[in-house]
Amino acid sequence: MNYRLVSKYLGHFTVVFGLLMIPSAVWAWGLGETDSLKAFGEAIGIAILVGLVLTLLGHKAPDRMFQREGLALVAMGWILAAGIGALPFVFSGTLEPVEAYFETMSGLTTTGSTVLQDIEATDASVLFWRSFTHWIGGMGIIVLFIAVLPYLGAGGKQLFKSESPGPDPRGLSPRIKDTASILWKIYVGLTVVQTLLLMLAGMTFYDALTHTFGTLATGGFSTRNASIAAYDSLSIELVIILFMVLAGTNFGLFFAMLHGDWWAPLKNTEWKAYIGVLVLASVLITVNLMGVQGHIAEDEVGPPPPEYSLGEAARHASFLTVSIMTTTGFGTEDFNVWPYFSRTLLVLLMFVGGCAGSTGGGIKVVRFLILFKMAYWRVESTFRPKTVRPIRINGQVIDDDVQRTVYAFFVVHMFILAFGCAFMSLLGLPFQTALTSVVAALNNIGPGLELVGAVENFHFIPDSGKIFLSMCMAMGRLELFSICVMFVPAFWKHG
Repeated sequence: MNYRLVSKYLGHFTVVFGLLMIPSAVWAWGLGETDSLKAFGEAIGIAILVGLVLTLLGHKAPDRMFQREGLALVAMGWILAAGIGALPFVFSGTLEPVEAYFETMSGLTTTGSTVLQDIEATDASVLFWRSFTHWIGGMGIIVLFIAVLPYLGAGGKQLFKSESPGPDPRGLSPRIKDTASILWKIYVGLTVVQTLLLMLAGMTFYDALTHTFGTLATGGFSTRNASIAAYDSLSIELVIILFMVLAGTNFGLFFAMLHGDWWAPLKNTEWKAYIGVLVLASVLITVNLMGVQGHIAEDEVGPPPPEYSLGEAARHASFLTVSIMTTTGFGTEDFNVWPYFSRTLLVLLMFVGGCAGSTGGGIKVVRFLILFKMAYWRVESTFRPKTVRPIRINGQVIDDDVQRTVYAFFVVHMFILAFGCAFMSLLGLPFQTALTSVVAALNNIGPGLELVGAVENFHFIPDSGKIFLSMCMAMGRLELFSICVMFVPAFWKHG
């Protein structure tokens, strides 16, 4: 492990990240929020100071970066970013240190879980920073780092691969810096378009911008306590649904469309499966919300769930299905009181997530496609042992190494989920809350069920639970392995 090289790049990264607080400081200055302005000033100063110290520690380090250094820089970069990003919350008196770290990690990983009990009582500039962390983390803070620093060279490829969501991340350009720049240009373009559409739908510029950050990053932080339900606007909901679907799409497809291949999504197996699941789940939940379900004695299960008209059911089902599967987490209704089938289906969608190469979390649609084909082939091989049937996605054969990686990812994901559920239960959380809190963190969803449901928050969870969930968020955003390797002693040894 080349520690000096990691220290040098962490120093550069910390300075860049600190400077990203300047727009929030400008909001504080413009709104006359003097305490928050001071908090941002102090946070920026500390970020620059820490960055300079780390850079000096890595002075004259060799520039050659290998996979080990790339993994360390990505993992430590995200953990450090959450610590630096938490400073404005602490210095402004908004949150205690552990809660501030949880909130910032939730923002950067685009999870959207919150510990704020009264969002609307918080300074607007602090809420802007809270939403801005979504936007920074959505495309990836390391990808941003690659895009703005011209001297990373071949090392940028290791960083890009370590942070990119989904199996087999591929560049859009032979030069990885160009790929990072292309992705950010698409991201910024979508941000401008959605902000304008939300303003036309009735939002103020501030609300439109902050909710665009949460939508395109599939994060879900809102400036309102009631989230999107506070606006009660069908036009706003339709705009957000559209851009949540786009955010859950592989950004490589947008690149292909911009270069003339307008039918690229319809030729992509993963995207067709992604849209198919969204439509099917929306229809099933709509029907369920209209009262189509089984019944048992009411005194055993409590009051019956509410029933909706066709229009109400379709509106809420479509919005929340897209919100949950894309791992955004915006809400228009408390799905914690929905029928059991709808709640169960939403939890299952939390695992699926968006497409590889999107800003969405979850296991990813393409991994489920590969796992399904692997399982089907194994079943078929029991009665056709001599048949060789390669697994193909988009006409390309998935090699054995990718298959093993996907299988390992799923096993590790389930192990962390099981361990996390047991750990959160040990802290005193009831089963449904313990399970869905970990599901929400690990898959970067935001809300869970019961005590961490759509209209609740994570404030009541003990500090040890908040720290554990923060690590789950980081593992989920960095595809598990980039964080897991930090717990392997051999990873830190020289050689």
